[in-house]
Amino acid sequence: MGKCMIIGCGGVASVAIHKCCQNSEVFEGIMIASRTKSKCDALKEKLQPITKTVIETAQVNADNVDELIALIESYKPDVVLNLALPYQDLTIMDACLATKTHYVDTANYEPLDTAKFEYKWQWAYRERFEKAGITALLGSGFDPGVTGVFSAYAMKHEFDEINYIDILDCNGGDHGYPFATNFNPEINIREVSAKGSYIEDGKWVETEPMEIKRVYDFKGVGQKDMYLLHHEELESLALNIKGIKRIRFFMTFGQSYLTHLKCLENVGMTSIEPIMYEGKEIVPLQFLKAVLPDPASLGPRTVGKTNIGCIFRGKKDGKDKNYYLYNICDHQECYKEVGSQAISYTTGVPAMIGAMMIMTGTWKKAGVYNIEEFDPDPFMEALNKWGLPWEEDFDPVLVD
Repeated sequence: MGKCMIIGCGGVASVAIHKCCQNSEVFEGIMIASRTKSKCDALKEKLQPITKTVIETAQVNADNVDELIALIESYKPDVVLNLALPYQDLTIMDACLATKTHYVDTANYEPLDTAKFEYKWQWAYRERFEKAGITALLGSGFDPGVTGVFSAYAMKHEFDEINYIDILDCNGGDHGYPFATNFNPEINIREVSAKGSYIEDGKWVETEPMEIKRVYDFKGVGQKDMYLLHHEELESLALNIKGIKRIRFFMTFGQSYLTHLKCLENVGMTSIEPIMYEGKEIVPLQFLKAVLPDPASLGPRTVGKTNIGCIFRGKKDGKDKNYYLYNICDHQECYKEVGSQAISYTTGVPAMIGAMMIMTGTWKKAGVYNIEEFDPDPFMEALNKWGLPWEEDFDPVLVD
């Protein structure tokens, strides 16, 4: 069918690469490109003997547009799947524009110097992508990603209008460490220590970090404390789903995690302001990242499940209706299958599916689009096929 260039070789990329190799009818060839070529080579060595997908590897600095352009021109992929850092979205989009190559990512751009993630920078590329006749698919992970597909599916099949969406992200996994983050510590801690916010009546309402707490009983996991966070998909869903009055995002955290985080924050270890240390400039958060366990190492020791989904409230045929769409994923099952825990798995699988939608021409529109702007049905079908089966509840417990 075609070739895909995957930029990045961390936990999520590793899952997406495993999945592309399972799906070699679509992914005839993949190139794994990362700053550290040895990581790419190790994955190739592991996977090439067991897949028909032809794997190539390359070293690339994703901050450098010219390097990216040269690599894309030499490999000529049908689509570039960006699984690098969110700070690199724009350089990779620039390289895709220059080479007229489709683009897919899982997280929206955020500038290095401020923990402020929003879509305006990437939406600014709309006209240029349209003119080039190529597609940029934004946010093809789980949240954002599957949560947007769930919303589009609910809109298409279950509602005339959706008034309230609560996105609930529950990780019931236990890795046994006193403190570790499930994905890139830098991104994770920036996200959690930022102010919370939600959208109500078309406006952002800001809250203090972790100010709003709810308790919810998750199927497959049990009762958990969850906290309202700012999350990027709120911004696009508020625009793209008809009838929205309020949309919120909640994530579960254990007390031990929050206590450690508060302590690290109080002593300045989560700061992104550079400081001088022994004649060198260092960023405290980046130093903290270096001493924390690597999220990729959590796989073998994490037990338990994740439960991520959306509770929708709205109207169908003039009547009030509630509907909950979610996926339950088992950390140990993921580890057995692809050698990583469920957090990377739930993002890596949709990343592969998004790239597949674009590569097969199932989703085809020139321009820059969020995932909920496409027909959700083929994606929903693929979730069931490739390891993230979804469940429905027509009488869910609501979040007050």
